[in-house]
Amino acid sequence: MEKKDALINYCLRLGDSSLILGQRMAEWCSNGPILEEDIAMTNLALDLIGQARTMLTYAGEIEGKGRTEDDLAYKREEREYYNTLLSERPNGHFGDTVVRNFLHSAFFYHLYQALKNSSDEMIAAHAAKSIKEVTYHLRHSAEWLVRLGDGTSESHNKVQESLNNLWEFTGDLFEMNEVDELLIKEGIAVDLNSIKKDWDKTVNDVLERATLSRPEDEYMQTGRLDAMHSEYLGHLIAEMQFLQRAYPTAKW
Repeated sequence: MEKKDALINYCLRLGDSSLILGQRMAEWCSNGPILEEDIAMTNLALDLIGQARTMLTYAGEIEGKGRTEDDLAYKREEREYYNTLLSERPNGHFGDTVVRNFLHSAFFYHLYQALKNSSDEMIAAHAAKSIKEVTYHLRHSAEWLVRLGDGTSESHNKVQESLNNLWEFTGDLFEMNEVDELLIKEGIAVDLNSIKKDWDKTVNDVLERATLSRPEDEYMQTGRLDAMHSEYLGHLIAEMQFLQRAYPTAKW
């Protein structure tokens, strides 16, 4: 694999994960449990979409075929997305969303902390900018997790069940292949094994505060590296891409 192809793939991984999670959070707009939280979740969606725009634009520039951020967001098929499996999980009830966002935000937080030192100037700048937003995302989801986990017996049981159900998708966050190997040697990407240690500590600390039990690492779902997804992604992108595909020449 050439460096150019590896870098495009890496940018798509970052951009797609933010895009799909941002789309999921946008689904909460006007459906939040309270007005303040409704606004907060909409702002999370906007942050994530903004992060996606940067990486998808950069991927298009590296590719050199004239594809824009919109082309990459709205004109690819399901098997051309490299987002994490966790990001595409349905919102479910509020506790499901809190757990999913916490696990994913903790990953992004430590990933971007490391990518600030990337030898690729665009990725380093993207990480430095995004870490400010992701720090808030992590704090927001962690505090809600503590509030629910250490709340009533009903809220505790619900988020523990959410954690149990979502845990098998966390293994996918740390999978690596030849793309990572090549870009790590170039100083562009980071070794996810080192990220995993930091992620474990963050997750364990918050779960302890929330009086929640960490599930066992048993069967772990993977697939993002090969663009293999759950049935939920197809439904999500069908809705996300409808307007662009129905009116491909439309302009704002």
